[in-house]
Amino acid sequence: MEIKKNIPNNTVTRKLVDFDHETGNVYKSINVIARRANQIASELKSELNRKLQDFSSPTDTMEETFENREQIEISRYYERLPKPAIIATEEFLDDEIYFRDGKE
Repeated sequence: MEIKKNIPNNTVTRKLVDFDHETGNVYKSINVIARRANQIASELKSELNRKLQDFSSPTDTMEETFENREQIEISRYYERLPKPAIIATEEFLDDEIYFRDGKE
């Protein structure tokens, strides 16, 4: 998954009025953002697990696990990424999320 570089790592205070333009309802907008955040979180988790599987072996001891620098760097990269809710909010405000109303 590719993350845009201009997404802040920290939370940003936003106006609620900004969220109801697309759906006409703040609660629907938050629901869309929450569902997208869950998708992003599951994608990031599966991507991280795939990368870390390369390092796992059934005979690893605790000492070998702590000494693996490449594994530590991969984990640090994913820890530094913005949270999925922040990514989803930015995507929603930039009109990058497609959603349908259940009534259609």
